[in-house]
Amino acid sequence: MLIEKEKSEGGGKGSQSWSSYQSLGRSLSVNPTASLAGTEVSVEEIRSAAASSDHYPPSLHSPLLSSPDPDLSEQAIVYQGGYGGVGGNVNELQRQVLDEVEIRELLIEHVGHRCCWGSRPARKWNIHTVEDCNVYVGTLETFTEEREVIRERVPYIDGKIDGKNNGPELGIWELDLRAQFPVLFASHKETRMKIPHSEAIEKCSGCEGRGDILCPTCNADQEPGFYKENQMSQCPACYGRGLIAHRDGSDTMCVKCNGKGKIPCATCGSRGLIKCEMCHGNGSLLARSVAIVRWRTLSTRKVHATRGAASVPDEVFHRAKGVQLCNTQAYQCTPAFFADSYFLNKFSSEVIADRAPVPPTARVICERHIISVVPVTRVTMAHCGRSFSFYIIGFSKEVYLKDYYPARFCWGLCPCLEWLKL
Repeated sequence: MLIEKEKSEGGGKGSQSWSSYQSLGRSLSVNPTASLAGTEVSVEEIRSAAASSDHYPPSLHSPLLSSPDPDLSEQAIVYQGGYGGVGGNVNELQRQVLDEVEIRELLIEHVGHRCCWGSRPARKWNIHTVEDCNVYVGTLETFTEEREVIRERVPYIDGKIDGKNNGPELGIWELDLRAQFPVLFASHKETRMKIPHSEAIEKCSGCEGRGDILCPTCNADQEPGFYKENQMSQCPACYGRGLIAHRDGSDTMCVKCNGKGKIPCATCGSRGLIKCEMCHGNGSLLARSVAIVRWRTLSTRKVHATRGAASVPDEVFHRAKGVQLCNTQAYQCTPAFFADSYFLNKFSSEVIADRAPVPPTARVICERHIISVVPVTRVTMAHCGRSFSFYIIGFSKEVYLKDYYPARFCWGLCPCLEWLKL
């Protein structure tokens, strides 16, 4: 709808707008209506909004153009029709038509993965009710970049350094990290980078620039700056006698101390000093500033389920495949607008209001707001006054059965419970 309208107004302009939608990973349903608030957003608008807010330099904007398109096979199906409310056209589109044979086949396959579950209830029990319990799922993903500076010190051996004589030290947000920039909305990525012109030579604080420290074995009680050489300790083999006594009454010279009764310090060889591990005996350290950059996607998720599907965990609905009613991407997303559904407008506003907090050291790069409807069918089977219920969720038709199944024989004593997604 949107593309045809833009092409009728101007062929070149429409093509350029569609290219922008593709580079942002959008689908055709991003702008379902002309009045949809906050969705008519191009790459240039995201870049200009970021630049005007002084959040980060223009060098960070180009990755928005170079990020690859998402894999459409992994996304939810996109709804191309009209937009209705809870009782509108959307529900008519999402109603799954499942006959008795398909319902039993899905349950039998689910039961077959559990070694101690019997298939007789799935095959023989009567299907009492089949109820539609469609669920609305809203997500807001905030893609952020966080930068912090740490001071790193390594032993300085020799050679030139990149200090302030070569130029001013760059600020943390002046670093160009386009080569390391990840795909938009990647879950997590971290990289380290040395800040140019930040190196300096410092005196080692561990040894005060001497390269050696007092031996903790033979000079542990000495004052700082003083040490004693040739400190000897008693030989543990002959206990200071220099001789080894035998049962026949004879004595032989101790080979460990060569008859001296004392041995040099095993830690320092009686030097009184050992090499400083911090500077590797050089007395100097090379200090430099290192930037740690983290890209993360902060997610806010919200589920609106009817009472019939309230017992199903939200995680099951989030991984299920449904139909996208709204998929917007902007520097900062605003609530979606549906002309004929107050419920969806309110639901979108609630998702946006629950936006995840951004750390003070991070900056927002882009946001993505999705509202989708997941088809859910609740099936109740009964036999001789007994009954149990299970759910068929999403277009992948995942079966969810949490609490009770009448033909279970393991009582929790075998690994079959590991298949349950509790």
